Amino acid sequence: MANSKWGALLVAITATLILAGCTTAPRTSPSSDKPVVLTTFTVLADIAANVAGDRLTVESITKSGAEIHAYEPTPGDIRRAAHAALIVKNGFGVDIWFDRFTDELRAPKVVLSDGITPIPIASDAYAGKPNPHAWMSPRNVEIYVDNLVAAFDRLDPAGTDTFRANAATYKQQLRAVQHNLVTALNGLPANERALVTCEGAFSYLARDAGLTERYIWPVNAEQQAIPRQVAATIAFVRTRRVPAVFCESTVSDRAMRQVAGAAGTRFGGILYVDSLSRPDGPVPTYLDLIRHDARTIVAGLGGAVDR
Repeated sequence: MANSKWGALLVAITATLILAGCTTAPRTSPSSDKPVVLTTFTVLADIAANVAGDRLTVESITKSGAEIHAYEPTPGDIRRAAHAALIVKNGFGVDIWFDRFTDELRAPKVVLSDGITPIPIASDAYAGKPNPHAWMSPRNVEIYVDNLVAAFDRLDPAGTDTFRANAATYKQQLRAVQHNLVTALNGLPANERALVTCEGAFSYLARDAGLTERYIWPVNAEQQAIPRQVAATIAFVRTRRVPAVFCESTVSDRAMRQVAGAAGTRFGGILYVDSLSRPDGPVPTYLDLIRHDARTIVAGLGGAVDR
């Protein structure tokens, strides 16, 4: 069943790509005359929208709450990409699932992590590969913003002043969020300066905030915790007397709750990484995501953070 479903998807995608290559694809939103910028996931869409302002229509391929590591594009996704004026991706392998279907499309593409020095994944099958979650550092997102400005300038030269003004304003907000996060964590004692999560998605945030990172599995493409991973995490939490552990919103927290129980510590709450929430949820924007995670981490580890 799975193979036949995948085969049908490939046939539909091939037909879509052939059609896209043989016709003049519209480059604007059906509801407006603005060029469509299509991002691979919601976090990138929000960052891009802050730079684009009202000059471009920014959309995300994946929806709020989606697990992005193993996402399988649909024929509808490919049609949207074929009609986009610009495709925006993160890079570092997190959205490689889309590359094989968009390589032949005429729309220009921008990789937002270009110019960022990656932190390598430390363990398991992904050891040595770039940790893809560079957006979890607001400092890195300033580089994302610069890459967006350059791409938007090429797409809409008349909007250059708008893009640069929006970028300057957004960078100020990014720096404020970064400052509040680091300041709130500075006073924690050594044993509390450890961030233990389900996925190794916080390497950049941990680096910025001076935290030691530990996780059960390196990336969410392999969500099934094995006994060795769980045992190593329990041992770390016990040895360091870490006051709380956490898990991400897009995966089950069952394994981490097992760690908390065995290590005699608390489950500190849910963190957001790969996806924003719906507009009425806790993290409708990227800045809200960082603020929420900062509050949750600091509350769990024993401090307080500015809003």
